[in-house]
Amino acid sequence: MAFIFFAVCGVVRAQWEIENSGTTADLRGIDNVGGGVAWASGTNGTVLRTEDGGYLWQLCAVPPGAEHLDFRGIQAFDANTAIVMSSGKGDLSRLYKTTDGCHTWKLVFTNPDKDGFWDAVKLVPPSSGVREATGWRGIVIGDPVDGQMSLFTTNSEGGENWSKIHDEIGLKSNPNEAIFAASNSSLIVLGGSTIFTSGGPSGARVFLECPTCDIGMFIARAVPLPKGESAGVFSIAGREAQVLVAVGGDYTKPDDSTATAAWSDDDWTWHAAHTPPQGYRSAVDYEAATKTWITVGPNGTDISTDDGKNWRALHPNPALHEAPDADRNWNALSLPFVVGPHGRIGKLRSDALNAVGK
Repeated sequence: MAFIFFAVCGVVRAQWEIENSGTTADLRGIDNVGGGVAWASGTNGTVLRTEDGGYLWQLCAVPPGAEHLDFRGIQAFDANTAIVMSSGKGDLSRLYKTTDGCHTWKLVFTNPDKDGFWDAVKLVPPSSGVREATGWRGIVIGDPVDGQMSLFTTNSEGGENWSKIHDEIGLKSNPNEAIFAASNSSLIVLGGSTIFTSGGPSGARVFLECPTCDIGMFIARAVPLPKGESAGVFSIAGREAQVLVAVGGDYTKPDDSTATAAWSDDDWTWHAAHTPPQGYRSAVDYEAATKTWITVGPNGTDISTDDGKNWRALHPNPALHEAPDADRNWNALSLPFVVGPHGRIGKLRSDALNAVGK
């Protein structure tokens, strides 16, 4: 495994600037809205918000009855409006919404399946690409119930009227198959199509929405990542229409780099990365300005500049004045922000990817 070295004023620096979150909650949800606004979420009903690019993070009011909930996903439109998703069995999976900058919250939807478990939420802006609280649709994906992946959608303007997709042949699950709620990135929408990932003893899969297919709305494709109860695809990201990158592995083996990433350039056929990330990875994102993919996990951060075919580690040894684990121990990404356990929030340095030798 080759490590990348770079110099900034002669000093090796971490690529993530550690920020003060003001909480010790484990964070797994992060959504960068733009214009300096971002939201984060985590355990014990924790929601955070920044309006100044991360200089100051505000601890939000806890939604009613959510003191012990684990908020694994958050999606926002602006500094005032956001929806946060909790993950847990049955009615512990919920959606809350705020419209006043997280001073107050409204419970808008509770999982109707007593054996269900929600894993990710996405709010899709209108075709204009402008984030606003009108003209959007919402999607929630959850673990299988009665042999079918749980998919909930809404087209309502306020995000308060959700319905479940029933009896969809393309959502049929394998035995003990599950979706991982590691980073709220097991679900994306690309080119108007919903895409989500899974894992389990039967192998990792990617489900792609296919409205024109005769056999169902979704088609599942095998991905060459590890098999097992704790293994599979944990995160997926895309650029343009058909370029997809998936990362994962086995979260009980964080230092095992075997088959921890895969790529596809045709939506259907998946290939294992030639040089994988240095361990299990829970989140991946794409930085369009530098055409760089970045993935994070417990033991480090990796980048790819060839659409996921080869990965290389960012330098694991920050300068003396920086936290010794500044480039590791991360859960979720929404660039330039990254979040992790014990209230960890980082921000990608503005020159980080430009400074790395490619």
